[in-house]
Amino acid sequence: MRTVWNARRNGRAGSACNREDVREDARVTRHARVTRLGAATMAAAAVCWLSGNAQAHHSFAMYDLRKTYVMTGIVTRVDPNPNHLQLFFAPLNDARDQVVKNAKGEPIVWTVEMEAAAGAARQGVTVNNFPRGTIISVGLHPHRNGFSAGGRGTSGLFKCPADTPPAPGKHCDSVKGSTSHGPGVLPKATGPTPAPSPR
Repeated sequence: MRTVWNARRNGRAGSACNREDVREDARVTRHARVTRLGAATMAAAAVCWLSGNAQAHHSFAMYDLRKTYVMTGIVTRVDPNPNHLQLFFAPLNDARDQVVKNAKGEPIVWTVEMEAAAGAARQGVTVNNFPRGTIISVGLHPHRNGFSAGGRGTSGLFKCPADTPPAPGKHCDSVKGSTSHGPGVLPKATGPTPAPSPR
């Protein structure tokens, strides 16, 4: 009461009440700011989640699902992409004693695209478990554009024991001590693997 009376006497009528109003306004403004920030954060998170899912689940139209190649080769590298892990490998010839080469004498490298890196890791497909030089067999649906790449689809993936290629014309699933990574078996090929188009 004395503060209000002193305020009136000094020509600042209602300043005590105004201080309470200012504090209340500050609380309301701070609450509104926090609410807007929370809403903006939620919206941003939703956009990131949706765009991540859209990117992770791209169309399979790029693969020719009518064709299936079954290949055995030597891993050159693994790209543990969060959306789709990729295995790069140099196919072995039918005798299984050397890699297939192009006209320049360079190894031809194919890429097989798989599920997200986390899903592939649950199947034992990791950079450490598939080092350079690992012999693998996999079925894939080739790219429609003729590039030396394809999608694994539901095909099995088999790893031969270290430095043990399969017999001529055979695949890793026929080698004693081979390991299977993920569900599925090696499918029946729809035809021979063609020479890839230059990139």
